Amino acid sequence: QAQLVETGGGLVQAGGSLRLSCTASTRLFRNYGMGWFRQAPGKERALISVISYSDDSTYYSDFAKGRFTISRDNAKNTAYLQMNSLKPEDTAVYYCASKLYGTTASREPREYNFWGQGTQVTVSP
Repeated sequence: QAQLVETGGGLVQAGGSLRLSCTASTRLFRNYGMGWFRQAPGKERALISVISYSDDSTYYSDFAKGRFTISRDNAKNTAYLQMNSLKPEDTAVYYCASKLYGTTASREPREYNFWGQGTQVTVSP
Protein backbone atom coordinates (compact mmCIF):
# COMPACT_ATOMS: atom_id res chain seq x y z
CA GLN A 1 0.00 0.00 0.00
CA ALA A 2 1.01 3.60 -0.52
CA GLN A 3 -0.20 5.94 2.17
CA LEU A 4 0.00 9.53 1.05
CA VAL A 5 0.49 12.60 3.22
CA GLU A 6 0.02 16.07 1.78
CA THR A 7 1.49 19.27 3.12
CA GLY A 8 1.78 22.85 1.97
CA GLY A 9 -1.74 24.18 1.78
CA GLY A 10 -2.83 27.42 3.36
CA LEU A 11 -4.10 30.93 2.81
CA VAL A 12 -2.54 33.10 0.13
CA GLN A 13 -3.46 36.31 -1.62
CA ALA A 14 -4.39 36.35 -5.28
CA GLY A 15 -1.27 36.33 -7.41
CA GLY A 16 0.70 34.44 -4.80
CA SER A 17 2.26 30.99 -4.87
CA LEU A 18 2.12 27.77 -2.91
CA ARG A 19 3.93 24.47 -3.24
CA LEU A 20 2.13 21.32 -2.23
CA SER A 21 4.02 18.16 -1.33
CA CYS A 22 2.77 14.59 -1.28
CA THR A 23 4.94 11.99 0.43
CA ALA A 24 4.26 8.30 0.01
CA SER A 25 5.08 5.56 2.48
CA THR A 26 5.81 2.89 -0.11
CA ARG A 27 9.32 1.92 -1.22
CA LEU A 28 7.87 1.38 -4.70
CA PHE A 29 7.00 5.02 -5.24
CA ARG A 30 8.79 4.99 -8.61
CA ASN A 31 6.17 2.54 -9.88
CA TYR A 32 3.28 4.90 -9.23
CA GLY A 33 1.91 7.58 -11.46
CA MET A 34 0.91 10.58 -9.36
CA GLY A 35 -2.05 12.86 -9.81
CA TRP A 36 -3.19 16.06 -8.20
CA PHE A 37 -6.90 16.78 -7.95
CA ARG A 38 -8.98 19.45 -6.30
CA GLN A 39 -12.52 19.76 -5.05
CA ALA A 40 -14.33 23.00 -4.39
CA PRO A 41 -17.53 23.11 -2.32
CA GLY A 42 -20.48 21.82 -4.29
CA LYS A 43 -18.32 20.68 -7.19
CA GLU A 44 -16.94 17.39 -8.37
CA ARG A 45 -13.33 16.41 -7.84
CA ALA A 46 -11.34 17.72 -10.79
CA LEU A 47 -8.01 16.69 -12.24
CA ILE A 48 -5.24 19.25 -12.08
CA SER A 49 -2.21 17.36 -13.33
CA VAL A 50 -0.63 13.95 -13.73
CA ILE A 51 2.97 12.79 -13.84
CA SER A 52 3.80 9.41 -15.30
CA TYR A 53 5.61 6.70 -13.34
CA SER A 54 7.90 5.78 -16.23
CA ASP A 55 9.34 8.88 -17.86
CA ASP A 56 8.05 11.83 -15.83
CA SER A 57 5.87 12.96 -18.70
CA THR A 58 3.10 15.28 -17.57
CA TYR A 59 -0.44 16.31 -18.36
CA TYR A 60 -2.26 19.46 -17.22
CA SER A 61 -5.86 20.46 -17.30
CA ASP A 62 -6.44 23.67 -19.19
CA PHE A 63 -6.89 25.81 -16.08
CA ALA A 64 -3.51 24.65 -14.75
CA LYS A 65 -1.42 25.15 -17.86
CA GLY A 66 1.18 27.86 -17.49
CA ARG A 67 0.49 28.36 -13.76
CA PHE A 68 0.95 24.97 -12.10
CA THR A 69 3.89 22.58 -12.34
CA ILE A 70 3.90 18.96 -11.25
CA SER A 71 7.13 17.15 -10.42
CA ARG A 72 8.42 14.20 -8.46
CA ASP A 73 11.52 13.13 -6.56
CA ASN A 74 11.64 9.36 -6.42
CA ALA A 75 14.54 9.42 -3.96
CA LYS A 76 12.29 11.25 -1.50
CA ASN A 77 9.08 9.38 -2.36
CA THR A 78 7.51 12.76 -2.93
CA ALA A 79 5.46 14.48 -5.59
CA TYR A 80 5.04 18.22 -5.79
CA LEU A 81 2.60 20.74 -7.19
CA GLN A 82 3.99 24.24 -7.61
CA MET A 83 1.16 26.73 -7.97
CA ASN A 84 1.82 30.25 -9.18
CA SER A 85 -0.41 33.21 -10.05
CA LEU A 86 -3.13 31.84 -7.81
CA LYS A 87 -6.69 33.07 -8.25
CA PRO A 88 -9.66 33.08 -5.85
CA GLU A 89 -11.27 30.42 -8.05
CA ASP A 90 -8.38 28.09 -7.18
CA THR A 91 -9.78 27.84 -3.66
CA ALA A 92 -10.45 24.16 -2.95
CA VAL A 93 -9.28 21.10 -1.09
CA TYR A 94 -6.32 19.67 -2.96
CA TYR A 95 -5.64 15.94 -3.06
CA CYS A 96 -2.78 13.85 -4.32
CA ALA A 97 -3.39 10.33 -5.53
CA SER A 98 -1.33 7.44 -6.80
CA LYS A 99 -1.95 4.79 -9.39
CA LEU A 100 0.30 1.77 -9.94
CA TYR A 101 1.95 2.17 -13.34
CA GLY A 102 -0.10 5.27 -13.94
CA THR A 103 0.60 7.41 -17.00
CA THR A 104 -0.58 10.72 -18.37
CA ALA A 105 -3.66 8.86 -19.63
CA SER A 106 -4.74 8.28 -16.03
CA ARG A 107 -7.10 11.23 -15.64
CA GLU A 108 -10.15 9.95 -13.80
CA PRO A 109 -10.33 9.84 -9.99
CA ARG A 110 -11.72 6.32 -10.08
CA GLU A 111 -8.47 5.08 -11.65
CA TYR A 112 -6.40 5.94 -8.59
CA ASN A 113 -5.65 3.44 -5.88
CA PHE A 114 -4.57 5.64 -3.00
CA TRP A 115 -5.43 9.14 -1.84
CA GLY A 116 -4.05 11.68 0.55
CA GLN A 117 -6.16 13.28 3.22
CA GLY A 118 -6.46 16.56 1.35
CA THR A 119 -5.09 20.00 2.11
CA GLN A 120 -7.05 23.24 2.00
CA VAL A 121 -5.91 25.99 -0.33
CA THR A 122 -7.64 29.34 0.08
CA VAL A 123 -6.89 32.26 -2.20
CA SER A 124 -8.14 35.63 -1.05
CA PRO A 125 -8.98 38.43 -3.51
